[in-house]
Amino acid sequence: MKTANVNIRITPELKSAVENLYAEFGMSLSDAVNIFFHKSLLVGGLPFDLRQPRYNAEVEAAMQEAREIKAGKREAKVYTSIEDFKNDL
Repeated sequence: MKTANVNIRITPELKSAVENLYAEFGMSLSDAVNIFFHKSLLVGGLPFDLRQPRYNAEVEAAMQEAREIKAGKREAKVYTSIEDFKNDL
């Protein structure tokens, strides 16, 4: 039986984004935090490496654009010909 509470402060946007992400795996935010804590205990620390992002700003921006298109927050560009596509590059 779970009886302890952990309170954290995060932005509403981050909370919403991670809730949506974890929901895709059938988990709640609470489930994900519990998994994180258990994994931390198993490995004796943070369950991931702390590193600088391996992508440059242009790639990060493209990845964010793709996430927004997937989420329906942005329309994907549609090309009617390969020439239109090349001209947009």
